[in-house]
Amino acid sequence: MSAPLRVLVTGAAGQIGYSIVIRIADGTVFGKDQAVQLVLLDVPQCATVLEGVVFELQDCALPTLHSVEAVTDVQQAFTGVDYAFLVGAMPRREGMERKDLLAANVRIFKAQGKALADFAKPTTKVIVVGNPANTNAFIAAKYAAGKVPARNFSAMTRLDHNRALGQLALKTGTTIGDVKNVIIWGNHSSTQFPDVTHATIKNQPAATVVNDNAFLQGAFISTVQKRGAVIIEKRKLSSAMSAAKAACDHIHDWHFGTKAGEFVSMAVPSDGSYGIPQGLVFSFPVTIDAATKEWKIVQGLTFDDFAKGKIAATTKELEEERDDALKACDDASI
Repeated sequence: MSAPLRVLVTGAAGQIGYSIVIRIADGTVFGKDQAVQLVLLDVPQCATVLEGVVFELQDCALPTLHSVEAVTDVQQAFTGVDYAFLVGAMPRREGMERKDLLAANVRIFKAQGKALADFAKPTTKVIVVGNPANTNAFIAAKYAAGKVPARNFSAMTRLDHNRALGQLALKTGTTIGDVKNVIIWGNHSSTQFPDVTHATIKNQPAATVVNDNAFLQGAFISTVQKRGAVIIEKRKLSSAMSAAKAACDHIHDWHFGTKAGEFVSMAVPSDGSYGIPQGLVFSFPVTIDAATKEWKIVQGLTFDDFAKGKIAATTKELEEERDDALKACDDASI
């Protein structure tokens, strides 16, 4: 068993956190030969709930779980972590606009960025799950700068990626394993662009296999974009099981690398690729090197006018979110 990785999950008393921790603890994320020290952080009001989660994890009798601790202190939580799942955020509720979340979440992610700078390892890798995830990641990276590099921050669009895989498999009567290289461009929001231009189904171009352009430019995109809102409408709660699985997929691939010839969707700070403003946390197709654990944006992809319009719309939304968040950061009370 390898020396333990210290892994933090914030908001660990919530639905998504509860679903994530078992996958980290049982070796799904980091492998069956990798021990983990699991750190569960939540607000003091949830301390008793966290204790219950700790007891359950102990009762699972997991060989890979080296230790688990429940904390409500930020310094204790962030000290020495190797990976951080930043799940805790003001939740989105039915009828709530994304902009309504910004002020509350700026406060949270500004503080967590500072905590990463003060207490975490400079090599810490961070996934932001709490919405609005892209902008929250941007703010956390801004306040961790100087200690943790911006490229160590990411936001989760793997859930949208997985939703796109699922919709294509359902449409074509294939399995998830048959579908490769879908792309989510932009924001984890209803402006995201699920793109099948470079995707394959059983090694054939996805567009050819589907053979329904109206679907690919209409119902497919709409379904993926709005899936989270539909689940809230149905469950009266946001996606938890699928979000947790996607977060674990995201970190698993960041830790182990992507397969040859395949790429995944990951919201990362833009390096200017495809004309996306530098530093904007934007979902791109990436490959990840298994040896270095470094992601790289896939280059050389082409767009038609339809795709260009969709990418422009999600870029505009992200720029507006970023600007609103930066204004909120200037508020002395935050």
